[in-house]
Parts: sequence; structure tokens; C-alpha cells
Amino acid sequence: MWRMRVFLTGASGYIGTAVLDAFARAGHHVTGLVRNSEKAAEVAAMGGVPLTGDLHDPASYRDAAEKHDVLIHAGFDGIRPAETDRLAIETLIAAGRAGGAGRPAVLIYTSGIWVLGPTRRPAAEDAPLNPAELVAYRPAHEQMVLSAAGEGLRTLVVRPGIVYGGSRGIVGDLFRHAVDGVIRIIGTGENRWPAVYDRDLADLYLLLAERAEASGVFHANDESDERVNEIVEAIVAHVSPAPDVRRIGLEEARAKLGPYASALALDQVLRGPRARALGWSPILKSIGGNVARLFEEWRGDSAARAQEATSGPPQPDRPAATRTRRHSPPVGK
Repeated sequence: MWRMRVFLTGASGYIGTAVLDAFARAGHHVTGLVRNSEKAAEVAAMGGVPLTGDLHDPASYRDAAEKHDVLIHAGFDGIRPAETDRLAIETLIAAGRAGGAGRPAVLIYTSGIWVLGPTRRPAAEDAPLNPAELVAYRPAHEQMVLSAAGEGLRTLVVRPGIVYGGSRGIVGDLFRHAVDGVIRIIGTGENRWPAVYDRDLADLYLLLAERAEASGVFHANDESDERVNEIVEAIVAHVSPAPDVRRIGLEEARAKLGPYASALALDQVLRGPRARALGWSPILKSIGGNVARLFEEWRGDSAARAQEATSGPPQPDRPAATRTRRHSPPVGK
């Protein structure tokens, strides 16, 4: 088997840890960009080679990126997202071309479904973009990546749905709020969330890297078309004592959360025919239908993270919390 050399930004993030795990389990060499020694220990414990650097400082990772076959941008800066994202893309495009025609490289950019805005009817990868305010910068960044194809560089854009699995992310927050006693829903809750299990999402990245014919835009979601109310109802039914469910108007939510509230209130129905044409098929196809499994993952991952917070970062012989749960047998709907 060809052992790919993979450079991964955001290696300790929610999507990044899933991607690192998938590539490491497949036997590939992964260098993960992290911001500090604690995150570096997490990457090492999952089988990656950490590189301490900063997306704001291309000099801290440019040379390393040039030595890799696959460049995956999964990093995110919550302070200056547009500026940092563009800088990282420019750096990775240059790194991918540095090897020349003799060493073809792959660049995979992580975008998201919110670039499509409200869809209501099923929207595939060729649907027009109408980005939510929160991600207004991303269509231009997607185009930067796609336009960079050629000169020994294959480029792809992945638009993950709302990611679930483990203790992090939007759905992880719902479990936490449920255990705390109150779940808040923005608006009526009749809006639909395209979603994807983190392990399934990571498997798509691996597939796209391995398939030389793959290029362009790919949607990653389980196509269950679940409404927020359905997801919340399934969680409420599983948690004891049952939490209260409170509804918040969009304007009130925006006053507290800004444009993030509007993104959460989007009603979207997505399809990913291009990913499925390559043979990608999600293991889990519903949040509500897998609440028992997901709640156990959330609880175990939360406990492990709490333990790590008190005992220090994991060592290579003591797997990180995000790694231990991923080897449970896949059972889904």
C-alpha cells in the first residue's frame, strides 16, 4: 500500500482529530499542525507527528507542508476567520505546487453547508450559493481552491454537514445542555439540519485523498433530513430526568449569539451525489435514531476529557480521549 504523507491543519480540532484518526488507522503518515505542546501530545497519542505552529504565521509550517503529498485544511480561527483562512489557503496552494509535476499533490479544503443558505428543496454540489452571514467569506475561498487545480495540484472542497459524535460540536452541546436540564431551540425547531457522523466524514476525506480522479466540491451529510425538533425529542426521551425545552425567537438569539444564531436556524436539505458516486456511504444515517449510541459516546468522551484536564495531556502510550471511542463497532440507521 502506498503510504501517503499528509499535512493536516487543525489536527486537534473536532474535524481534524477524526481525519487524523482515519488516516493513521489506514497506515498513512500524518503531520498535524497544532498551537501548543498540550495539543501536540494529543496528536502524538493518536499516531500523528505534531508540528507546533500558527495559521497566522505561514513561516511556521510552510516548509513542512511542502514535503507532503496531501494537504488538508481543517483548521479554523474564531478571532479572524476570513483573514486566517485565506492566508492558510494561499500558503497551502504554494506548498502543493512546490513539488512540481514530478510529485502530484492534493489539497482538500474544509468549507461547510452554511455557504448554501436556506435550501428547502434538496441541493446538490452544483446548487447556487447564498451564504449565511457567518460564512460569507467562504464561497470566495472555495473558488480560490478550485481555481488552483493544475500545475501538479489536485484540489477538492468538502462541505460537511453539522458534525456529530463524541463530546464536541453542536450536537455534543445539545447532550450537555440536556444533562444540565435545559435545551434551547432557536425558532420553531421545524428547520432541518443536514448532519454527518464524524467518523463517516473522516472516511470521506480518506477516500478523496486516495482516489486520483476525485476533484471539485463534495457534500458530506447523512441525508436523513431530520428536523431540530426530532433530534431534540429523541435526546429528551433518552435523558433522565427529562430536560426542559425552551424556544427562543431568532431576534433574541441573534442578540446573544450574533450571526451564529441565524446559521443554526437555517432550514436545509442537502444531497451529495458526487461523494456517493465514489462509493462513500455513511455508517450512521440519523442522530435521533442513534441517540443511545451517541449519548454513550458523548458521556465517555466527556469523562475522558475531564480526566485529561486534571491529569495532563495524553502520552503516546495512553491514547487520547478522541481516539478511544472510535473503534466501537459501527451500528447505524
